[in-house]
Amino acid sequence: MMPIQCKMARAALGWGTRDLAKNAGVSPDTIARLERGERLREATIDVVRSAFEKAGIEFIPENGGGAGVRFSKPRA
Repeated sequence: MMPIQCKMARAALGWGTRDLAKNAGVSPDTIARLERGERLREATIDVVRSAFEKAGIEFIPENGGGAGVRFSKPRA
């Protein structure tokens, strides 16, 4: 997960950094560090990604059109 994908996923869900931190079980400072592009433990990135995926976010890899995010299923 790239820093910009984290920001895009939060925006799609309408989450602030504290919302994401709460859902991922990490501190808001950890989210800020992730979004600044600082190096974090892989396990930390995995729990953040998992929180997004549980909320319905799918990560799109870099494929020539740029990395991104989308909802994994239609939202009600």
